Amino acid sequence: MKQINMAILGAGNIARQMAIAISGLKEQVCAYAVASRSLEKAEDFAGEWHFQKAYGSYEELAKDPKVDLVYVATPHAMHYDHAKLCVEHGKAVLVEKAFTANADQARRLIRLAEERKVFLTEAIWTRYIPARELVARLLSEGVIGEPLSLEAEFSVPLKHIQRMYDPALAGGALLDLGMYCLTFASMYFGDDIAEVTSCCEKLETGVDASDDIYYTYKDGKKAHLRTSMVSGPVNRGVIQAAAGRIEVDTLNNFSAIRVYDGAGRLLQEPEIPPQINGYEYEVLACIRAMESEALECEEMPHSQTIEIMEQMDCLRREWGVVYPFEEQMKR
Repeated sequence: MKQINMAILGAGNIARQMAIAISGLKEQVCAYAVASRSLEKAEDFAGEWHFQKAYGSYEELAKDPKVDLVYVATPHAMHYDHAKLCVEHGKAVLVEKAFTANADQARRLIRLAEERKVFLTEAIWTRYIPARELVARLLSEGVIGEPLSLEAEFSVPLKHIQRMYDPALAGGALLDLGMYCLTFASMYFGDDIAEVTSCCEKLETGVDASDDIYYTYKDGKKAHLRTSMVSGPVNRGVIQAAAGRIEVDTLNNFSAIRVYDGAGRLLQEPEIPPQINGYEYEVLACIRAMESEALECEEMPHSQTIEIMEQMDCLRREWGVVYPFEEQMKR
């Protein structure tokens, strides 16, 4: 595995998390470049995290021939444009979740990458962490019997984050928090959904503040998913079966897994594999895929990105949550 030159497009909080992961992957990854709309901000970020280059525009970063992989760390509403810029310059791209603001953008971006034969994947770290497979193994081994229902909630007050209130930035609870609940359900119950019932409470700006989602699957399983950006904190999932249940703490990056029997007795608590901060697993997956000349990661294939984006589109349509740029696209 040769060392790659990695760049970060955007210099906000999520970019800092990726920088932490990169700093612990020195043998595999060179902290090569960072770009911001403000050169001063990029230079401050580069100095703090020891990146070799700082750019005051995203175009400059995309044109740098030494960049191997770009992590797009800007707000949701900008993911499509920024990832498209990188793909058009032949750069492999790891796009922070939510991949785009809607499924149409996701399909167009993926189609472009496939036409250009450029690697592209979504950075939803839950799909890449080893702990994901621990739960899958417990279910496949039948430790709790046949699963019947699933509950997942990710709720945390985010009043201090202004973009969450802004529909122009694709704000709201669903794309930031709720998609982890959708992902948890998708990983363990699949996507063969027969019926959807849902409701949401909106903020004055029109974005969703709290969401309740009920899925009934064609095989009879049921899932209740809840998310909120104004209540909490709650961040856990439960898979229930006749012979017991599996509980997971921290849906986005599993911090604990507990298995109980039907009487509520603790059967086992698998050890969570060590990590830098969890982001490293998606980077390593990208490197493996790029070395094999794949155009996507097997942990998060393009089809799965589109599936979750379509689920979120359907929910937003039911709630009447529309982003301003989506209205403009219809005209």
